Amino acid sequence: MQPAKEDKHDPYAAFRVPVYRKYVIGWFIAALGTRIQSVAIGWEMYQRTGEALSLGLVGLMQAVPTMVLALPSGYIADRFNRRNIAAISLVGMTITSFGLAALSYFQGPTPVMYGLLFLDASFVIFGRPARSALLPRIIPRAVFPNAITWNMSLMQIASVTGPAIGGFILLWSVPAAYVACACGSLVFIVWLLQIDFSEDSEKPSEPASFRTVLAGIEFLWQKRVLLAIISLDLFAVLLGGAVYLLPIFAEDILKVGPTGFGWLNTAPAAGSFFMALLMTHLPPMRRAGHILLWAVAGFGVATIGFGLSTSFWLSIFMLFLTGALDNISMIIRHTLLQMLTPDRMRGRVSAVSSVFIGASNELGGLESGMMAHWFGSVFSVVSGGMGTIIVVISMAVFSPSMRALGSLTEEAVGEKKEET
Repeated sequence: MQPAKEDKHDPYAAFRVPVYRKYVIGWFIAALGTRIQSVAIGWEMYQRTGEALSLGLVGLMQAVPTMVLALPSGYIADRFNRRNIAAISLVGMTITSFGLAALSYFQGPTPVMYGLLFLDASFVIFGRPARSALLPRIIPRAVFPNAITWNMSLMQIASVTGPAIGGFILLWSVPAAYVACACGSLVFIVWLLQIDFSEDSEKPSEPASFRTVLAGIEFLWQKRVLLAIISLDLFAVLLGGAVYLLPIFAEDILKVGPTGFGWLNTAPAAGSFFMALLMTHLPPMRRAGHILLWAVAGFGVATIGFGLSTSFWLSIFMLFLTGALDNISMIIRHTLLQMLTPDRMRGRVSAVSSVFIGASNELGGLESGMMAHWFGSVFSVVSGGMGTIIVVISMAVFSPSMRALGSLTEEAVGEKKEET
């Protein structure tokens, strides 16, 4: 019976849904602009200050809104119209990007730029749970795992091309990179408002309270496999924040300038896209738990390799490996998170995931920047990779539910039967 299922596997099933194709055009353009802006802000802050700590502060300005706003935003996404919430957040992101462009052009105060970064991150977090919960409304459940994987692929295409384009834009004009991001958000707003999303009528009717806002945490506590997977990602991302130090490696260690910096930024996304594309065409993995643990351990090893490298091409290859291996855990986490969560709670559960992964990502940037400031960039990256390996060993020993994780499809079907 299993071979018959594999014969029917359609790697392009999501693209056969017309609404998905329409939605993803605007989303892709906005993601491309966001990646261009992230390259610009890291480069400009380091050029202005020459301090590794300034790159860590960029992460802090993006982490604080995640920790403060993510959970309330999740409840709002479940309570009100998700398309309108997503559009409002995109409008705010557009305004802040234009503001960053103006400050960059007129060489405005650096603290004000940090303030705009804080506002931009706040708008991103406000709309993220709503955007995450919109996709299941336009994709049939049977096709949804394929859509998740393709979303990862398209996100990585944006991440591959965005930094490369950003590197070339920086040679011409730094403010233009922020303008490109603002235009991408505008395009997504236009496309988003043209789509009719079928909103779930089963929305939480109770007023906002401490318990309703934190309902996503309670749900994840009951789904121990999801909690273990998110926790593993949290610590791996927290310790493996090498990408925040790329301006230092490009400028001081590898000496490759802004163009090389753009390609270094592109390498992890290229690896992630390669892996996502490969997994799209392969049948569902049978031993997801074991694969996940080995992938995150490999991520730590590749991070150490990057930290010790003094060769540009070896550094590119190591970053490529980090992206490819990290994508495995991303696909497992996103697939199970959306398939095992009822629609009325997807906003709040996505918000909890944002706190775990998003905040750890930005705090990982702060941790890397502080370690680089105190002990040097190479020590910061290598110690982070070693810490990631220690976390994997700990999870393998103390989380039997993760080790026992089998096929993603079987896990989802089994949970669905329990609900019914």
